[in-house]
Amino acid sequence: MDVTLQLTIDCADPAKLVTFWTEALGYVPEPAPGGHPTWRAYWADMGVPEEELTEGVGETPESIVDPDGQGPRIWFQRVPEGKTVKNRVHLDLKVGGGRGVPLPERTRRIRAKVDRLTSTGATVLRIMDEPDMDYYGVVLRDPEDNEFCVA
Repeated sequence: MDVTLQLTIDCADPAKLVTFWTEALGYVPEPAPGGHPTWRAYWADMGVPEEELTEGVGETPESIVDPDGQGPRIWFQRVPEGKTVKNRVHLDLKVGGGRGVPLPERTRRIRAKVDRLTSTGATVLRIMDEPDMDYYGVVLRDPEDNEFCVA
């Protein structure tokens, strides 16, 4: 059986995370299907009852996709409760190039990505600088405090 993976991230403000994660991953906002102007219009056309379409839902894209079609679709699902504990699952953005790339170059690549992400709303939690282990990585939080790593 074929399996398609979608990653769903609970959040308070899907539009804010769509903006952040498109920059972080090089993804694009997913357009509404079938030429509909918004996802809300698509869902209404599909027969979703108006009472299930809460205010603002689907007016702007709430999911992102890999423009090359390789990575999973990511849906930012609006939920009423805020984040209260550490993530049990997190994303690792692997930008360093792996151990075949010298540590100084990997570190430079990682720092450059971290600089771009902090300029768009991420915050650094800690730096994992282990030169004796030939490793460098950074743990960050996105604009809604979801942890992720850049390595």
